[in-house]
Amino acid sequence: MAKVNIALDAELVVEVMVLGGFGNPQDAVEAVVRDYVARGHRTESRATSRDEPHRTGGLLPPAPEQG
Repeated sequence: MAKVNIALDAELVVEVMVLGGFGNPQDAVEAVVRDYVARGHRTESRATSRDEPHRTGGLLPPAPEQG
């Protein structure tokens, strides 16, 4: 996998290290980014599963009772 170098505010990185219990700044930032991406995928899955039937017409309204 390709690597990217990014300059971040040192206080921000130290805060992430303390909150996450990381001893290495790179590990701390990588963990935050991976968590952010995973949350995005989970949110997409939840939103898609709820909206999909309405967008595709997969759900039909209940039929009125005969009587």
